[in-house]
Amino acid sequence: MPAAAEAVVAQLAVDPGHPEPWKIVDLRRLRQADPATDAFATAFGRREMAEGWTLNVEREDVCPVVRLPEGADFEAYLATLGKKERHEIRRKVRRAEAAGPVELVESTDPLADLDAFIDLHQRKWGARGLFPNTIGGAQGRKFVRRMFELFDAATSGPGAVADHPTVHLGFLTVGGRRIAAEIHFETAGSLLYYNAGVDPDARALSPGVVQLERLVRRAIDRGKCRVDLLRGDEPYKYEWGASDEPVQRILVRRDEAGAAA
Repeated sequence: MPAAAEAVVAQLAVDPGHPEPWKIVDLRRLRQADPATDAFATAFGRREMAEGWTLNVEREDVCPVVRLPEGADFEAYLATLGKKERHEIRRKVRRAEAAGPVELVESTDPLADLDAFIDLHQRKWGARGLFPNTIGGAQGRKFVRRMFELFDAATSGPGAVADHPTVHLGFLTVGGRRIAAEIHFETAGSLLYYNAGVDPDARALSPGVVQLERLVRRAIDRGKCRVDLLRGDEPYKYEWGASDEPVQRILVRRDEAGAAA
């Protein structure tokens, strides 16, 4: 990665063949722990003075991450939380289980089931959701469908890539009724919780909490060491014991003299 970053930055310094020289390089939403973040910050930093660039590396957001105790079962994980948080999770799960068998059912045909996920997502979020009846909503539907297509091509069949991350669509059912849905990714060591939807008519069963409880169980059962709740510092994430991993922004400005050279 350092060599690749150096090569990219070197080309920006030469800037060949462009009728209008670049003025800003804006790299957003970079995980601080991602090797690419350090590689690009270092590569830009080496040339900052000589090229007349201004480099800023700043914290843009956070990704709360739950770190799972090595070798622990779910009860041992719960023991790492505060008393109030443990009590609330257990209480809400028991209430759902009293209404019927609780299952997180993974879809075997995500492309066919995406409309059901989108419906639950929009029922929860309405105009604030990713898939409203707008141009942007249509783009969101196209994006999530294409995402599943590309992951399927990368993880199955003749074009499969070894150890490629996987994407999963699941539905939380209580007594056979779908009350929530989720999309998550999995790597060798992490489960990454991407997005969700819930049935507002089932709010008394705390579908969001119960669904995440089942996902944490899944992560533990599969030997993951992290549940990554991705970008955003929503309060519910910290109820699961999450701690922040910074999200960085690398902003490079080129002064007028450098741009005109």
